[in-house]
Amino acid sequence: MVVVYTKKRDGTLEELGRTEVIMNSLDPAWIKKITVAYHFEIVQPLIFHVYDVDTKYYNLPVKTLKLNDQEFLGEGGCVLSEIVTKQGQSLTLDLHNRNGNKGLKNLGKLTVHAEETVASRNAIEVIFHCSRLENKDLFSKSDPFLRISRIVENGGSVPICKTEVVDNNLNPIWRPLCLTMQQFVSKDNPLVIECFDFNSSGNHVLIGKLQKSVADLEKLHKQKTGASFILPSSAQHGHEKVLKGQLFVDQFCEKQLYSFIDYVSSGFELNFMVAVDFTASNGNPRTPDSLHYIDPSGQFNAYQQAIMEVGEVIQFYDSDRRFPAWGFGGRTIDGTISHCFNLNGSASGVEVEGVQGIMAAYASALNHVALAGPTLFGQVINNAAEIAGQCLSYNSRKYFVLLIITDGVLTDLQETKDALVRASDLPLSILIVGVGGADFKQMEILDADNGCRLESSTGRVATRDIVQFVPMREVRGGQTSVVQALLQELPGQFLTYMRSRDIKPSAVNIARTSASHATI
Repeated sequence: MVVVYTKKRDGTLEELGRTEVIMNSLDPAWIKKITVAYHFEIVQPLIFHVYDVDTKYYNLPVKTLKLNDQEFLGEGGCVLSEIVTKQGQSLTLDLHNRNGNKGLKNLGKLTVHAEETVASRNAIEVIFHCSRLENKDLFSKSDPFLRISRIVENGGSVPICKTEVVDNNLNPIWRPLCLTMQQFVSKDNPLVIECFDFNSSGNHVLIGKLQKSVADLEKLHKQKTGASFILPSSAQHGHEKVLKGQLFVDQFCEKQLYSFIDYVSSGFELNFMVAVDFTASNGNPRTPDSLHYIDPSGQFNAYQQAIMEVGEVIQFYDSDRRFPAWGFGGRTIDGTISHCFNLNGSASGVEVEGVQGIMAAYASALNHVALAGPTLFGQVINNAAEIAGQCLSYNSRKYFVLLIITDGVLTDLQETKDALVRASDLPLSILIVGVGGADFKQMEILDADNGCRLESSTGRVATRDIVQFVPMREVRGGQTSVVQALLQELPGQFLTYMRSRDIKPSAVNIARTSASHATI
């Protein structure tokens, strides 16, 4: 019998499930599947313990078996992302003793195979339009967008997607919207659809809302009827107001979508790049109040923390683990201020070996590069875009992720917007971590999470949103870690790019059933 555990951050093991017991076999193949929730944004260590179950316990349910009464045969461990990135999604582990030693005795091998639940490939594509929306603007018409949320068990709601903003229009038609089953869970699950008037300040005004399931939306499409928005009751009125504005479903079609795991298990890779802010506003690296201060006790500063936490997740999706690493805003050894220099100090190669290589290059650069300024992102983004663009010509199975860590207010906001709009056609996502106490309003603009896509100085609109920003201070004390907040949009950005280019997984292993299980 195999017992599957996940290892938590504090090192304790949490049991996820047990296989059935296979009698009298040194080469068992188990049928029982253990379901594991896959989260791209965190490292998920798994531990497998193999036991010889005594004959007298064979007829008992495996859940009731006391493990201390069984003979321990060996254990193996890996990270879930190591399994899902393997071709065929199978990983063979050498079993060893509990203390990690293999010893002289061969304890055998354990092959773990992962399969994704088919349900997560089901999706719907809908086109919404509204009519006779209420005007919320004084000198023009409303700029509406829709936000769709799923109602969860505790009665609250979780936003799952939103449309683009349609300017100055009370009868808007939005571009097709794709909802996956992972987002809406089931066709009968209630969804809240809210229509807002967009305001650049971020204080969007609710025009109206309604509650419908996916099944209801399908019915609206078939019957070609609209659903009226309501305005929730205010303290004064005490009742909901039914509005003239209505929501219509112009198109409703079900489709099968390849998942993120389909791509990474068939050889697609995420290639990690990092850029570190060397501007003077970080403070003298030799003083403890500096954001660049390296603590002799080993306690990470905010830059080190961001590099480690993002790097340790993405490294499993990059086969050679050679990462381009840059600095910007610093005065290099030759005395010039550079807005994109190789972090390792090399004139020839920008790549470093592994996450530890980035950490070592960063620490070394602090001794050789003087902090200067101003804060300019344009050159770093253009360099990353050039690497992604060059790769396109010979390999469409790579997707690039640039992490920018900064403490400052941008000096080149429009130049950065121009670079991001150009890069939005490339296989590239940009993660920005803001450290320190600066005002990061500009970063929120770059993030484009307000439903309004970036526009270049020539009026060109970004093909897709490729930036995700998080201020370090905002999530440090809460439940969501910086890295989770940063990375949670990445699989979606990857899929938007692949689907828009109609790039399909190679040698797709789509004929898979459910969940995750182990075999020897």
